[in-house]
Amino acid sequence: MPDETTDKPIFAAKLTAPPRLADTVSEAIASALFDGRIATGDALPSEGEIAREFGVSKPIAREALRQLSGAGLIQTQQGKVARAKAITGEPLDRIYGYAVRSSLTRLREANEMRHLVETGIARLAATRRDPEGLATMEEALAEMYDGLEEPDGFTAADIAFHLGMAMATGNTMIRMQVEGMRSVQREVSQLFSRRSSRTRADWKATVDRHADLFAAIRDGNPEDAVRMIDRHYEAADIASFEVAGEPRGNG
Repeated sequence: MPDETTDKPIFAAKLTAPPRLADTVSEAIASALFDGRIATGDALPSEGEIAREFGVSKPIAREALRQLSGAGLIQTQQGKVARAKAITGEPLDRIYGYAVRSSLTRLREANEMRHLVETGIARLAATRRDPEGLATMEEALAEMYDGLEEPDGFTAADIAFHLGMAMATGNTMIRMQVEGMRSVQREVSQLFSRRSSRTRADWKATVDRHADLFAAIRDGNPEDAVRMIDRHYEAADIASFEVAGEPRGNG
């Protein structure tokens, strides 16, 4: 008869812990935020009301609100009711910001990610051409021409242009993702602007590439839009990383 102490367990899988109550409460509130039952700026019920509605304790309700606040979905302040915030990519933007400012390696990885993501965005934007997104792109393009050789204004317009491209897809989650990558774009744009050899012609060439990308999307040409994105990133990589070793470490 085999020694029972050497037998392998019959059940390899381990029991998983049930969802924490605070997680369940925060998920339910988040669903109401995303589907519009709780609109931006609306006051949430008090901790006591949340506790009663879900049949949990006030500390559980407080932890659920803390999770939502940490995710950037609500605004909390001592002694005041929590309020719903606009749902944006701000939390992701903060994380990417820490990463790209930490080393040149992270910056290069993040910009590579942007290229891959925006290739798909450009294709979809040229297919759907949401009017609000196109209008945002066109306005940002004009601001870029007006902001030649003015780094801060130019960068702000550049970020708005790429956000407009995301909006042109008509996909809220894509818009949030691009909002989350603003810190990456800001870092690259600032590197681009710091080139000592950068001339007015260089600035204008950058805007012209954006204009070609806008035209491809506006005219509903996905293949041209993808080619314009590739051309844009090729030029940005060459220019930006000429000076990339100066402000950051080597990762």
